[in-house]
Amino acid sequence: MDEQAFALLIEPHRRALHLHCYRLLGSLHDADDALQETMLRAWRGSDRFEPRAQLTTWLHTIATNVCLTAIARRRARPAELTEDLEHLQPYPDRLLEDLVTRETVELAFIIAIQLLPPKQRAVLILRDVLGWSAKEAAEALDDSVAAVTSALQRARVTLAGTRRHVPVPDVRERALVKRFMAAWDAVDVDGLVALLTEDAVMTMPPERMRFEGARAIGDFFRTVPQGGRLDELRLVPTSVNRQPALAAYARVDGGTLRPYGLMALQIEGDRIAGIVGFPDPWLFEQCGLPPELPA
Repeated sequence: MDEQAFALLIEPHRRALHLHCYRLLGSLHDADDALQETMLRAWRGSDRFEPRAQLTTWLHTIATNVCLTAIARRRARPAELTEDLEHLQPYPDRLLEDLVTRETVELAFIIAIQLLPPKQRAVLILRDVLGWSAKEAAEALDDSVAAVTSALQRARVTLAGTRRHVPVPDVRERALVKRFMAAWDAVDVDGLVALLTEDAVMTMPPERMRFEGARAIGDFFRTVPQGGRLDELRLVPTSVNRQPALAAYARVDGGTLRPYGLMALQIEGDRIAGIVGFPDPWLFEQCGLPPELPA
């Protein structure tokens, strides 16, 4: 098979492989690199591919091991939520396939699995997200079924203590986002605080900052974004990781609005329980957002 024919063969799997790499690495940048490395390794090893084997299984096996190598290269850090996730980035909904379920991609899940040891992380994704058998996962990781089963049990125990998303009807989510935007435009910080749960948490990777509680988040809004001039930031609704998000554009000289940062919102009931901010203009292009807005 020539290179062009091989590329056409694996093209339908590209999006699923990219998402798989993202789940393992938690970074859009790193997922891009891992996908390219996966495609390169697949082409180099195409002569060893067994036609009777599942192509998607073979490709995901390569991608898994590419990602495990990438994780090993990262500088070792204590596994603490706010100090081990500088690489974290959101995943634009426009890149997701229709069948991807929210609980397997939302940020709370991605954050939780990033804190697992690499092998447990890989096993959990292969078994519980992709639905592989213990034997398939063991073969992919060149390990025993017993070791894979043990790793999965430990990963599940760790994740059992994390907060899980409770589905909220879309109409309620949209209404809450509109109320947040209205309070923001009015520079009504008390109104913003009222939309947060009392124990809401805000983080902003890659910065090692963590604001715990509605009052602390309100104090941040009063003083930091544009010096507290929230009306100098225009919010545009979008979505990442199958959850609502807001893109903030800052007013610059001449009145033009340029990308400032993204806020992914975790909604529970009729309140916002978590905000993850990403001060990276590059993400606007990835989410299909305009590079600037008129004054």
